[in-house]
Amino acid sequence: MNNSTKTTQIRTIAALIGLLIATPAFAAGEHSGGHGHGNAVDIGKPGKVSATTRTITVTLRDNFYEPKSISVGKGETVRFVIKSKGEFVHEFNIGTAAMHAKHQKEMMVMVEHGVLEPDKINHHKMKMDMGGGKTMEHNDPNSILLEPGKTGEIVWAFPKALALEFGCNIPGHYQSGMVGKFHIGH
Repeated sequence: MNNSTKTTQIRTIAALIGLLIATPAFAAGEHSGGHGHGNAVDIGKPGKVSATTRTITVTLRDNFYEPKSISVGKGETVRFVIKSKGEFVHEFNIGTAAMHAKHQKEMMVMVEHGVLEPDKINHHKMKMDMGGGKTMEHNDPNSILLEPGKTGEIVWAFPKALALEFGCNIPGHYQSGMVGKFHIGH
């Protein structure tokens, strides 16, 4: 099988998975507006490298994380080094289950507009109007979107207590098991 055929098959499968899990209405999201993090839910905030207590390496695979869960202290600031080791584009996003559900709809819009392909990100399309004047620049401090072989980092100051997850919200990935839990203690 040549690369063109493989790429076409991967795109078709990804699109079908996305259509199966998506809701009927694909409203344009708020990627440039903060994934809805302006609400009253305190998921933490961007941290300063100088305030970090430790560094945790998270590996993105097809479709799971290593590690599958992460323990952090109440109010702790952690530097995450995120490495994409799979064949597909993946995301590391810190949020609640409800935030991930909303974000998945936004990510579907990115797929529909050709911003995301299974194995690459079309960065030049992120600033285009996705509907209602909204863009999908995916530049929020609690989230990173990585192509295969890429590495990035997030520095995050955790709240005192909250049920938080890390998840990949690319259509079908979260549902395939690409989600992990934060355990916030002491």
